[in-house]
Amino acid sequence: MSLRNVLVLLLISHLFNPSKESLVKVNNGGYEDIVFAINPDVKEDIRIIQNIQEMVKEATSYLFQATKKRLFIKSVKILIPSTWTPRNNYTKPATETYNTADIVIANPYLKYGDDPYTLQYGRCGEPGRYIHLTPNFLVDDNLLSVYGPRGRVFVHEWAHLRWGVYDEYNEEKPYYVAGHSKIEATRCSLDILGSNIIKTSECHGEDCPINSCHFDTATGLYEEGCMFVPDTFQFSQESIMYSQGLSKVTDFCDSSTHNKEAPNLQNRMCNSRSTWDVIMDSADLSSSPPQPDISPPVPSFTLLQNRDRVVTLVLDVSTSMILNNRIRRLYQAVDIFLSQIIEASAYVGIVQFSRSASVISPLVKVNDQQREKLKSLIPSSPSTDEGTNVCSGIVTGLELNKDLDGSVQGTEIVLLTGGEDHFDTRLCFPTIRSSGAVIHVIALGPYVDKELETIAAMTGGKQFAALENLDNNGVIEAFSGIVPIDGQELQQAIQLESMMLDLEPGTCLNGTIFIDSTVGNETSFVVTWQTDIPNIHLQDPMGIIYTQAQFSSNSTLKLSRLQLPGTVERGPWNYALCNPFISSQVLGITVTSKAADEDVPPIMASCHMNSNSNSYPNPMVIYASVSQGLLPVAGAKVTANVESESGDLVTTELLDNGAGADLAKNDGIYSRYFTSFSVSGRYILKVRVTGEDNKSRLTLPKSRVLYIPGYVNNGKITLNPPRPKISDDDLQLHFGAFSRTASGGSFVVSNVPTGVKPDSHRPEKIFDLEARLEQFRTVLSWTATGDDLDQGQASKYELRMSKDPKEIRDHFESCTLVNTASLTPQPAGFKETFIVAPENINISNGTVLHYAIIAIDKAGQKSDKSNIAQSVFYNVPRPPTTTSVPTTSNADTTRHKLTTTTISTTIEANAKLSTIAITAIVCSAIVLACLLICIVICVVACKRNKGHNV
Repeated sequence: MSLRNVLVLLLISHLFNPSKESLVKVNNGGYEDIVFAINPDVKEDIRIIQNIQEMVKEATSYLFQATKKRLFIKSVKILIPSTWTPRNNYTKPATETYNTADIVIANPYLKYGDDPYTLQYGRCGEPGRYIHLTPNFLVDDNLLSVYGPRGRVFVHEWAHLRWGVYDEYNEEKPYYVAGHSKIEATRCSLDILGSNIIKTSECHGEDCPINSCHFDTATGLYEEGCMFVPDTFQFSQESIMYSQGLSKVTDFCDSSTHNKEAPNLQNRMCNSRSTWDVIMDSADLSSSPPQPDISPPVPSFTLLQNRDRVVTLVLDVSTSMILNNRIRRLYQAVDIFLSQIIEASAYVGIVQFSRSASVISPLVKVNDQQREKLKSLIPSSPSTDEGTNVCSGIVTGLELNKDLDGSVQGTEIVLLTGGEDHFDTRLCFPTIRSSGAVIHVIALGPYVDKELETIAAMTGGKQFAALENLDNNGVIEAFSGIVPIDGQELQQAIQLESMMLDLEPGTCLNGTIFIDSTVGNETSFVVTWQTDIPNIHLQDPMGIIYTQAQFSSNSTLKLSRLQLPGTVERGPWNYALCNPFISSQVLGITVTSKAADEDVPPIMASCHMNSNSNSYPNPMVIYASVSQGLLPVAGAKVTANVESESGDLVTTELLDNGAGADLAKNDGIYSRYFTSFSVSGRYILKVRVTGEDNKSRLTLPKSRVLYIPGYVNNGKITLNPPRPKISDDDLQLHFGAFSRTASGGSFVVSNVPTGVKPDSHRPEKIFDLEARLEQFRTVLSWTATGDDLDQGQASKYELRMSKDPKEIRDHFESCTLVNTASLTPQPAGFKETFIVAPENINISNGTVLHYAIIAIDKAGQKSDKSNIAQSVFYNVPRPPTTTSVPTTSNADTTRHKLTTTTISTTIEANAKLSTIAITAIVCSAIVLACLLICIVICVVACKRNKGHNV
């Protein structure tokens, strides 16, 4: 293998390192510790647990066959919510949490159906985040005809989640024109048999009025609403990523059966590679050779149930906390955590440590009185002991967590430290691993021991870091990110604002917070300052003004708080924090609120990087998710702030446009590459989200399992009930403008050179090239890529076309070059449009032209070739003639009926000529037969007459 290929593989493996660490292990071909988690809002139904077990049992043998006897499911854990009735066979969870589960069982917020799907927004080969199944999917057997057996559906989704492959159908482009002007259904493999039909009424079953599909000359495809109905009997065994519900389908498409022309997400994202080729490159497959002589064992199941939440704060008070007012920042952040973040009814304890550790508060159940007592115990000054022993703090915290019921399993520790450990942190790794506790780590300062990151990863905890800059709100934001681990969104304090700024004398920090109708309960405004109480001006949507007189202030904490009871006014809240003093000081504001209605999930925002570490010049990807319940929210404005240890701040807008780093348009996942590395070291990520009532809207999840419209069985078509329809009004947000902020933790970058950085990044590939025909001209459109990946502005485009899809796919450089001299690339993210009028090329009815494009930057570096778009020519103008030629007025409405053994069709003109030719032949045959009959009759009559005359 060449050095260049080795470097490419290293880069790919680095980029595809998921930020969410799955607890799943592969042991001798068996998947262990797969976690299913049931949402607390799901109504108790023991059938859900039973059917999860039956589904997994069915899936393991199907998975073993699909992976050619390499992989199976060995053990599964099912996390049951505390809202369900406790049972003797339910044990206490350890590090298994709802937030880190592999499969989530939850009701859809809107009744959009029960389509299973995987939240997947990384590159080809990169694992997804989680699989979502609805309770109805698990208990309603009527859905088996729609999706197929549940075990097969699970394997389809597992391929998304674990191996990063994509669907081989496309509901937005169900048909395309293949070679020889054939219309094909988007599928893999092409050997899947079926019929193309269109319903004439809304019904299901065997008696629905059904017609063959009209041909649409505007697109060269079938009319809108035409659907491909597969035959229950198939010869082909591929593919699971198309329709796992067909009984014959047991394999993934490989290089010999893969349909490279289909306009599906697998081809677009994986450069036309087959799903099996991508799967074979995964670590799971490379570490699991075939085992032809074994049968997969029956999976084991462990039932876990959440109980009381137990959280111990383990706080560093060593002399290192004297630096840069670290102890005060700790004090402020812990005060906010105890006042408004930790939910009522949780148990909280406090441990402080330096060289040794001590308990300063036993576990107490949180209520208003206990909150105040706990806050009074927060350490406000560092210890005189020199040295930091992180293990002593963690071990003491674990012992404290035992006090509730004698077990540490499922409890939490929030560790805040200056980052340096003067002892060997690895000495307590065995204790941490065996404890079953979740440990969240908050590191304050530039020096963070690698072992701290390992502790968070090994226990499923969150990892945060805060910079030393005085105008950085990182410690407070980190504590705000410690959310309930059982999925109780209604108990979660949602951060609406987090802002801090160093203000000169006489200047103000101004802003607007939008409180929408999904939040507004237990709303808290907290202002922090460096030296003196600033002038505070807060105005609610009704014009009521709050000043520092209405805020309760603590001069030791240097913090002022306004806690508003009940539900506050919805709308814009304007604030101004002004520094009236003669010297500059840092002022900050943090605003949190909770859900307003137990039946309406709040709008949530989260963010993360694609990896926790990176080596220059490899790019990274910023991801932000905006959702309500499990429904994505599209149309928001998302801005990411990335700050380095040296204080360099980079602000970039994240996009949800299906281009650049973004996988799918309008899926509620906002993405952007990040390459602006100024120095080696730690970087902090934070995002701000705003949405307008008339611009933001809900959208349905992408990559849902194929909803099979029906089946052909022995020539008879039986249709399934139609998928539930959601109106645009249902998806429109009616909650008012909203604002959110979220912390994405930290990441480390190494090997960043000093001085001027080389141009290390070429333009990103264009993924969304589209073509449509307008008046014998092809209109191409795509999203502009950048000079460096999806940043900046490319210098020029290289556009090529070919009649042969294989040529443009495999030999782009030899295809016909299209003149794009008049096309100047726009900045990344803008929509491009270019019109092509074919010249010096023979165009006739049914001609298909295929286009692909690359972008070139100022250094001459070229992007990868784009996806392939096709333009189909119909109704081509014919040269004028003096001969009168009969016209066919019904040419546009000729119906084409396909048999159950093929879905290919010839173009309309050829079909019309074929019909005329066949008609002429049939008519000639009939005339000839009649003549023969007449001759025979005449001969017989003559013989009879001759006989009579004799």
